[in-house]
Amino acid sequence: MAPEKLTHMANQIAAFFRTRPHDEAVAGVADHISKFWEPRMRAQLFEMLEQPDSGFDPLVIEAGNSIRAVAKRG
Repeated sequence: MAPEKLTHMANQIAAFFRTRPHDEAVAGVADHISKFWEPRMRAQLFEMLEQPDSGFDPLVIEAGNSIRAVAKRG
């Protein structure tokens, strides 16, 4: 997926949860991405989160550690 589109989608999720208390917003972002994004999207998100100035909303960045990991195939 184009990085710009993935960033936009993640930031839209953060915007939706922004009206909630902070901890609930972070958990909501992580839960939504964990449940509804396919593994390839989550893997790309994790790679992008490692980049400085990735363009992600701070809620997305903070939720990163709580998003379900992608199982490695081997």
